[in-house]
Formats: sequence, structure tokens, C-alpha cells
Amino acid sequence: MQPTRFMQRLHRRYQDQLNLLPAGAPGHAAFAVAQATLLGQGLTPAEALRVLRQITLARLADLDCQQGASLALVTQAMTELAEFTLDAALRLALNELDQTHGAPIVATGQRAQILVVGMGKLGARELNVSSDIDLIYVYDEDGETAGNAQGRNHISCQEYFSKAVKHIYALIGDNTEHGFVFRVDLALRPNGKSGPPVISLSALEEYFQVQGREWERFAWLKSRVVAPLPQQVSADEAPQAQAIAALRNLVLPFVYRRYLDYNVFDALRVLHRQIRDNAARLSAGRPERANDVKLSRGGIREIEFTVQLLQVVRGGQFPELRTAATLDALQIFQRTGLMSSAVADALAQAYDFLRRVEHRIQYLDDQQTHALPTQEGDLAWVAQAMGFDLSDDFLAELQRHREWVAREFDNLLGGPAGADQDSEARGQGSVVRNSAPENVGSAEFEDLLPALPERFRERVAQWGTNPRVQAARDTTRARLARLVQRTGQWLQEGRVVEEAALRLADWVEALLRRESYLALLLERPQVHERLLRLLGAARWPARYLLRHPGVIDELANDAMVSERFNAQEFEHDLEQRRLALARSAQDDDEALLDMLRRAHHAEVFRTLARDLEGRISVEQVADDLSALADAVLRITSRWCWSRLRNRHVESPQWAVIGYGKLGGKELGYGSDLDIVFVFDDEHEDAAEIYGAFVRKLITWLTVKTGEGDLFEIDTALRPNGNSGLLVTSFGAYERYQLGRGSNTAWTWEHQAMTRARCVLGAPGLSERFEQVRRAVIAAPRDHPALREQIVAMRDRMRMARPAAPGLFDIKHGVGGMLDIEFAVQFLVLAYSATHPDLIDNLGNIALLQRAQACGLLSPGLGESAARTYRSLRQAQHQLRLDEAPTQVAPDEWLEQRAVVARLWQASLG
Repeated sequence: MQPTRFMQRLHRRYQDQLNLLPAGAPGHAAFAVAQATLLGQGLTPAEALRVLRQITLARLADLDCQQGASLALVTQAMTELAEFTLDAALRLALNELDQTHGAPIVATGQRAQILVVGMGKLGARELNVSSDIDLIYVYDEDGETAGNAQGRNHISCQEYFSKAVKHIYALIGDNTEHGFVFRVDLALRPNGKSGPPVISLSALEEYFQVQGREWERFAWLKSRVVAPLPQQVSADEAPQAQAIAALRNLVLPFVYRRYLDYNVFDALRVLHRQIRDNAARLSAGRPERANDVKLSRGGIREIEFTVQLLQVVRGGQFPELRTAATLDALQIFQRTGLMSSAVADALAQAYDFLRRVEHRIQYLDDQQTHALPTQEGDLAWVAQAMGFDLSDDFLAELQRHREWVAREFDNLLGGPAGADQDSEARGQGSVVRNSAPENVGSAEFEDLLPALPERFRERVAQWGTNPRVQAARDTTRARLARLVQRTGQWLQEGRVVEEAALRLADWVEALLRRESYLALLLERPQVHERLLRLLGAARWPARYLLRHPGVIDELANDAMVSERFNAQEFEHDLEQRRLALARSAQDDDEALLDMLRRAHHAEVFRTLARDLEGRISVEQVADDLSALADAVLRITSRWCWSRLRNRHVESPQWAVIGYGKLGGKELGYGSDLDIVFVFDDEHEDAAEIYGAFVRKLITWLTVKTGEGDLFEIDTALRPNGNSGLLVTSFGAYERYQLGRGSNTAWTWEHQAMTRARCVLGAPGLSERFEQVRRAVIAAPRDHPALREQIVAMRDRMRMARPAAPGLFDIKHGVGGMLDIEFAVQFLVLAYSATHPDLIDNLGNIALLQRAQACGLLSPGLGESAARTYRSLRQAQHQLRLDEAPTQVAPDEWLEQRAVVARLWQASLG
């Protein structure tokens, strides 16, 4: 295949210099060697940089079109060329200015620092072969230069760095006989072309807070300091490193909001519409611009927008999504379940194809263009360079990719660009359109009322005088009205119940200041409908959503309700988020505390949604919530230990023993954790070290942050209860439980041991604990004395929680859940010595069945008691979800209470 016109010119003119670069892809080191050689040949620095660019382009064209180099290889080489030339130009400019004006000095006496920020494809390390480079120049502090050797020519830092920007442009942007190095575009800087060429960090911060626009968040998402070269910023250059960190701390909260941010959908619609309109205007009457692989429908920009939109919406809560590279982001979307494998793979293939087409277009004449050539010969060359024999086959493949991209992008934004409608639901190919008109506003609330059911109509009518609603922005009230209209429509169709609409009104009213949640419901109609179904099922979900509104985004995932909690994936995802925060030096305690809470709340909500939709049983709810608690304890203990100042080993030699509902894997929503901490470490300061560790862990689990808390922790079951040590050596714990010495466990503590398990621990400690547990449970006992002690304990608990006259307490009343649990505990402690099948911590239902199989219960009684326990537990679960009293009319439970009475008589008599 013949090289293009432009490449032939390069080979003719720079034939002698082409061998300065290696046969493979060049990088920083190769550029440095080539530049030194060119300077040694008598070229000026500006000339050397230009020749370096030309021979790099010639090398890459050969690697790309003749040798089938990957897109990543080509874009990385171009990116590193830009980094190298910018770094060289920056150093040259500063050296020259220092001679004239002296170094720029800030109040501390240190040199002021300038950062060259690469935006767009340069920032993402995706630079194309004939790209311009989008730059923003930032300096750290205002000050004044030291003056020249004669102490003259003092200027401000602003003036100094403005001159530096001009010098840099002259070195790489001016077009000379050797061409240019890169076209430079500063239009993305604050205030665009009317803004200063360089801006201080303090001015940038003010701009972000006061004037920063939504589209600029997409631009800054791909920002990166490209000069001075970050790898050359060592610890000896602390001011540079500090300036880079300060810039990062400004950019991240500007790009990524703390909450899920669906407000950006409208901003992106406007921006995308402007881009398409501009592309259409430029191509009017000029057919050569009508087929733009970047800006036209289904082009590169729509893939980038698809990726960036998902990142901006969710990146505040999910730091692992914060990557500038498009293909990397698609892989992360696929790995985290944010995008299906089929969609992510198709978008990645389309991106690779379109970018390689873009490069071949630019190899023709070294023009910053993305439009397919109209001349047949040029088009045939592009097709051949893409591996197609015929132009028609190439165009068909191009159209296939573009149609797929355009369809996916339109689905994401809610239909064809420019359509005045809300979003289409993404998912199993179904489209749910919102018929609410865009111009519905607060004045139209009254017009909506006649179509609403009575109680919902009365609730919405109150908004006419509600100060919170009236104080909301016009756009907020308009969104609220559109939600009311859609909800009313679904009520008429019988898709949701009126109780759900009333609870939605309470929920929305409390969250008017967080408009992004209204935007989410409007953007995702399927989320709106699922939310209404959950709110209609019980009262407690509405309260949970008020405390943790961000979790409703989980409803957008169609697979959510069909899956179960996966502890391994949960821990892996959290670790990836922690690593993502660490890469940007943002993994402080506060950030990790919030991240843990968001992840936990999201998982609880997923379980709640599966529960209310009948996808999982009460037992499965408890299994998943218990597994979630285990995972949170493992992660939190690992992170806390890594941050403990006086830790002396890589991994703690300790264990966490779970009792009660945690130990029995019967956690419910909002259950506290009954925990005992033990250690087995010979270090002389072990007690002090593990005491500090446990206190830190409990703080991480219980402290309330802006994202709420995780668990209430109860350590009363530790040896000697609340008067005992917070963390105990395993030897002391073992002696206490086995009754060795004067300080021994009570019977009620042995009852608790029947439901205990090692939740996490150092290798070997889990097995040692289980040996102690089995020894305690299987120890010979005086049955009459044991029966007397357990009955006395049960009576005390019943007296502490008396039922109201004429009512039956499902848990605490005679014939309730606790009677079954105490009967099981007696059977286990009394008979495990002779029936070891009872020792295992399997839960009350399985142990009742085993007791029957062992002959300790009459045939059928164990099974009947197990069914009764399950029905009582299900009733308690549903009543708590609906925030209803668990004391009910006794007549409804006569049969079940009779079964419990038979069990009590057969065991505790």
C-alpha cells in the first residue's frame, strides 16, 4: 500500500532523520535522544521539536497502516510526544524569563509553580495523530518576580506566567518551514477566549464555585497535569507536588458530586444538540463535511459522551469509575455491572474502529479533520488501510458501528437528539416514555388535581401553600409537577397503589433541595415505578429511603432483584474504590467511612427490594444480611488495622466472635451486632494494641457521618459483661467459658454460646474457638438444674416485656418465638453430650428437626415447631417492615401457640 501524499513528503524531506527513532513505538526516552541529536546537528530548540514531530508521525503511520499497530500504541506515542514537547517548551520558556525578570516568588519565599493541564484526548492519553492539544495553564499563588541580575524588571506572577504561555506557544504552535509541533487551543480555560491565558488556583476555585458550567465538568473529567512531567516531580520538588495535589483537590469535587447526579442529563442534551446543530450547519452545502466520524450521528463524540455521562452521574460515589481513558472506562462499566458486556464490547469495538478511521483520514494531508474524503482515490486508500478491499464494504461496516452507537446514545439520553421528552428506560429493549409535557410548572398543580385520586389529590393540593415547595426553584417545581402527573397516570391505570403515591409525596417533599433525585426519577421511569411499588408494599422502606435517598439508583439495575448478595464481589468492589481513592490521595478516614456506609446501605436496599418483590424468603433475607455484616466486619477490620499506628505485625492475631442474631445468621433490617473480641498474641503490649484496635473498629462501625452509620455494637456478652475488658486474650476467654478457675460463665452465657460463631479471625483461631464452643455445649450437665435456670431466665425476660391486655406478643409472649428459642437452647445444652448432631450452629429450624430425629421430641413435633417458628418469624418480619406493632390478636395464633406449648412441655416441662 502506497503512503499518502503527506507521508511521501515527510519521507523525502526527513529521510536522514527518520533513523533517529527506534523501529517500534517511540516514548519519552527515545524523544530525548532524538532531540539531543537534532540540537547537535545545529537546529534550534523550536526547529528540533518540529522535526521530532514530523519523524514521529512518519514512524507511527508506518506502524499503524503497514504493521497493524494497535490504537493504544499510536495514541500513547502521540500523547508522550505532546508531554515531552510541552515539558521541553515550558523549561525553555521559564529559563528565558528568569534571565529577564528573575524567578517568580510567593509569600513563603518559594518559587511559584505553573502547571500545564492537558484536557480532552491529551488528558486521557488518547491523542490522535494530527490533533490539536487543549491546554489550561494554572499557577499556584500570586506574587512577584525577584528581578534580573540588576534587580530590575519585577513583574507579577500573573504577568510572568502569561509571558511563559506566549513563549510556549511560539515554541510549539507557530507554523514555520518545518511546520508546527502541535496546534494549541486554550478555549477550555475559565471564561473561554475572554479569560486570562493563565489562572491562579484561588481564581480557579472561585470560578468553579460561582461560574462553572455543567459542560465544563465533562471537560475537566479528562484533565491531567502534563507538564512539568509528573514522573520528574520528585520529593525534592515538593512545591510542584503540592500544586498538583491542590489542583486535583479542586477538580475532583467540581467534576464529581457527592450524590448521584442526574441533573447532568439535561446539560448534556443541550451540549449534544449544539454539537449536532453545528455539524449540520458546517456541512450545509459542503458534502465533504457531512460524514464526520467524530461529530456526526453515531460518531466518536457520542461514545465519549455516553462514557462521561455515566462517570459524572456516579463517579462521586464510585471512585473506581474515575478514569479519563474511554476504553478503560468501558471495561470498568462492564466489571462493575454498570453496563452489560454486550453493550460495553460493542461500544469499545466501535470506538477502536472509528478512531483508526480518524487516524487514516488525518494521514492523508495532516489536517485536523474527521470527515471522510470525498475523492474516490482517498476513500479507497482509507478503506484499504482499514483492511477492506472495497470502499463499499468499508462504508457498510462504518455505518453499522455508527448506527449502533447512535441507538445506544439516544437510549441513554431519552430518544433522538432534540426530542422534547423524558428519558427512555434502558434495559431489556423496552421503551417507557414519559408523556408529561416539558412546560408543566407549579402553576399547573391545580390543573393536575382533578385527575388524581382523593387522598393523593388532597396531599398535592397542600403544596400550594407549603413554604418548602414554594421556595423551590422553578425547574424543581416543574419536575415535581411532571412526577405528579406521571404518578397520577399510573394510579389511573392501576399500576401502583395510592398509598405508594402518598409515601412518595412525603419522600419527595423532604428532598426538594436535592434536585438530582427528582431528575433521576424523571430520567428513569422504570426507577420511578419500582420505587412506587416498594413504597406501596410497606412503611419502613419509605423511612429508609429518607435516610439514604441515594440508594434508589439501585432500582435502575434490572438484574438487582434477581441476584443475591455476593460477599466476594462486595469486598472486591470496595477494595477497588479504596485503591481509586488512594491513587488520588483521597483515601482519608472520612472518605472511607462514607464509602463503607454507602456500599452497605445500597446492599441492604437491594435485599429489601428482593424481599418486598417476593424474590427471597425471610430466611434468605437473614442469610444475606448476615453475610453482608460479615463482609463489612472483614473490610473494616482490615482497613482499621492498616491505619493503626502501633501495629506490630502485618495481620492481627485476633478473632471476632458473633453471638445472637449475628452468630445465628438471623440478622434483620437494623439489627445490632453482638460481638466479643479475642486475641492470641505474645507481644508484650498486645493488650494495649488490640484495645486500641477494637476501639477504632467500633468507632468506624458506629460513628454517624453524613452518610449515616453502619451498626450498633453490643459487647455485653464478653467475659464479665460490661465490667470486663473490651478485648480478651483467647486463653482467658477459653478458661472463662470452660469454667476453669473462679471466674466462670453463667448458664445464660452458655445459652448464647449455642448461637455463637467465629465471624473472622487469624488462621487457627476459628478452629480453636469452635473447639471451645463444642466443649462448652457438650459438657455434662444436671438437667433439672439447667431446666430451672433456663425457665427462670425466660420468666425474667417475659416479665420485662409484658404484652398489652388481650394481645399476644409474637416474640416475647407465651407461645412466641422466644419460647421456641429457649426450648431449643435447653435441648442443645442438655443432650449434645449424647447427641452430638445438636452441637452444630444450624439455626432453630434445623435444630428442631434434628432433635426430633434424635428422638428427643415426639414424631412430628419437631417439624410442627419448625413450621410454627418460621410462620412467627415471617409475621414478625412483615409487621416490622410495615412499622406495625408485633402484639396481635391472640385468636389468630391459637394453633401455633398450642404447638409451642407442646414443645415447651416436652423440653422444659
